[in-house]
Amino acid sequence: MKRETRLTRRQLLRLSAFAGVGAALAACAAPATPAQPAAPAQPAETAAPAPTEAPAPTEAPAPTTAPAAPAGGTIQVLHRQEYFKELEIELKAKTEEYIRSLGYTPDVSTVNPELFGDFIAKMQAAVAAGNPPDLAYHGNSIAQMFDLELTEDHTALVEELVSKYGDIVPATAPRNARFEGKWWAAPHSSVIGGWYVRKDVAEAAGVDLAKQFNTLQERLDAAIKMSDPSKEMYGWGLTVNKSGDGHGLIQIAFQAFGGRAVDETGTKITFNSPETIAGVEWLAAIYTDPKYKNILPPGVESWTDPSNNEAYLAGKIGMTQNAPSVYAKAKADKNPVYEKTAWMNFPVTNDGSLILGAGGNQWYTIMRGAKNPDVAKQIVIHFMNPEVFAPLSALGGGLVMPAYKNGWTDELLKVDPNFPMLKEIMFNPNDYTGFAYPAQSNAAIDAWFATGFLSEMMANIITGKMTAAEAVKDATEKGIAIFEEKGLPQS
Repeated sequence: MKRETRLTRRQLLRLSAFAGVGAALAACAAPATPAQPAAPAQPAETAAPAPTEAPAPTEAPAPTTAPAAPAGGTIQVLHRQEYFKELEIELKAKTEEYIRSLGYTPDVSTVNPELFGDFIAKMQAAVAAGNPPDLAYHGNSIAQMFDLELTEDHTALVEELVSKYGDIVPATAPRNARFEGKWWAAPHSSVIGGWYVRKDVAEAAGVDLAKQFNTLQERLDAAIKMSDPSKEMYGWGLTVNKSGDGHGLIQIAFQAFGGRAVDETGTKITFNSPETIAGVEWLAAIYTDPKYKNILPPGVESWTDPSNNEAYLAGKIGMTQNAPSVYAKAKADKNPVYEKTAWMNFPVTNDGSLILGAGGNQWYTIMRGAKNPDVAKQIVIHFMNPEVFAPLSALGGGLVMPAYKNGWTDELLKVDPNFPMLKEIMFNPNDYTGFAYPAQSNAAIDAWFATGFLSEMMANIITGKMTAAEAVKDATEKGIAIFEEKGLPQS
């Protein structure tokens, strides 16, 4: 395993001004994923018989540690809000049920999971006040939480989970939650987004998803062929507005052309480059050049994260990039688009050397100063048991997959025709670290990303306020200010 690198606490404790970062798959994809050799993308076959149900849990595993607090106290748990509400409701209900079985009163509430939410700021205030929740399930930056000293050392808990349930996946997990040789969060689930394509519309337009859907340009060409405004079918269901999905698209665009936000050390910003400029110019043209007017759904410029879900489920767009929430919702509602959907991997770089995929993790964290840490550990161990977790994975339709290898059972893989593909991605030993690539993410990188500069940069270009070169330079200068404030000189 590579030795983790990190900035000093003194350099990074001041990052509280920028707290509130989320994973870049809250809605679309997590920031880190196993890199894979470039290969032709294959359409996922979703037109299948009714999926096999995952085995129901037999008997809840016995608690391994006696609760530290007297029975009858309140256990406060925070859960991230899900775009697929059925999963959110079920996880909340099961958590409350288990807490009651331990003799405690549950207090389970939801928090904003988005990149632009205020989860970290709220946790910082709660820890400082000595009143943090006992446990939180979320997808926010563990690097920032570690440097703000918000979480307990989770090493012993993670080691127990690994001994019970197998090694952690994907390979990027230690990069995102292990610092100074210790774990500061326990993996809750592995997550992977993707591109969702109406394979019936693609076929009718003569688009071969197995051969003509690898690079961004090929996907744009496909969108043109698939579009027919007279039938309310728009091929390019993707936005660059301020949203998790929008930022994911912008990130892929500049990286596809060879641009990189930072160097391999993660301490030097390299964003202002000809490659980055070429990538954002290519992307901006889709929203400004009249020849692309027919591929854009009405109002796409102002879409937020739920918008592409709604448009895809309404059968009005030919493709979009998203978390599996759109797929899971179509499946749960028996929406006809479910059987017409191909779940595609992320595009490759223009030179074909790297798939710009995004597999990562959601986390369980026990906050520093939590009043019932032993009960929190019991909850984590209980829910990570494959017998307990498998029904949640099945219900989520790919939204929450096991973070421990023993959870990827044959029974779970039979639940959905796309699950074997997800396993292949998650078990890949290599890693692509998303926005931070080729570096390991750190709190400075996460803080810069969390400012929302990518969508601001694109807005500056699309509205004509700046040229692409000017907008990239402006975005770089904002990053430099953050890095230098943290003691990382850029000149």
